[in-house]
Amino acid sequence: MGGVPSKPDYSKSLQVIGAGFPRTGTSSMQLALERLLDGPVAHGGSHMVSNGRDFGRKWGEACLTRRAGDRERTLKLVREGICGFVGCTDVPCLWFLEELLELHPGVKVVLVTREPEKWHPSLKGVFGHIEGWWLPLVVCIHPGLRWMPVMVSEFARQIWLLMGDSYDHHTFGPEFLPAYQDWVKSVVPKEQLLVMSLKEGWDPLCKFLDKPVPEEPFPKVNDAAAADATAAKAFGMLGLMWMGIFSTLGAGVYASLNLWRR
Repeated sequence: MGGVPSKPDYSKSLQVIGAGFPRTGTSSMQLALERLLDGPVAHGGSHMVSNGRDFGRKWGEACLTRRAGDRERTLKLVREGICGFVGCTDVPCLWFLEELLELHPGVKVVLVTREPEKWHPSLKGVFGHIEGWWLPLVVCIHPGLRWMPVMVSEFARQIWLLMGDSYDHHTFGPEFLPAYQDWVKSVVPKEQLLVMSLKEGWDPLCKFLDKPVPEEPFPKVNDAAAADATAAKAFGMLGLMWMGIFSTLGAGVYASLNLWRR
């Protein structure tokens, strides 16, 4: 969560999947891919907040449909969810890596690595934004964010699938990141996969995508700060919506009391 949302261009199709796990530079990779591919790249977390009901609904329903075992409808929803984007980064898109590879057999995949010991404290901060018994109650009024509890449960489910049912996603440690990266390497054909660090800059990415190296520096976005800003925007928006609801209810009650007193 934390990139800048891009509007889909339905004349374009998926070319690159940014498979780096959250807090490995997903926002920076989004901007880099948009620069090289000249098209919109979906940063999942940001689109959940800013792109209304469709993005959240399609990916949320895809999560539920896959759990129910309906592969045909899952593929349909994933196809619709990624339609109009030349690339994608962050969750929920990366949870459907295998489905995206099936739908787009020649797509290229970029796996960004990071030191697990530095990554882990950064990711733990994400849960402060999305966990809590109150979350379903607060987000239920927003057409896109109402799917956030489904995404949270899918987050835990994906960790369990990778690490085992006994693994506690609340206390998971740095060991998760290399396990996830090994899984990506196991499902993506070698010729379609680039493993890189953002510290390497443009060179490996441009060589992999057969694109000229831009003159400007490689994008550098602080994922933590971007995620905090996105969360603040989301909760600010929800606060205004709830304020409007309570104001309307209050005005209705006040009017009803005045009528009753007459």
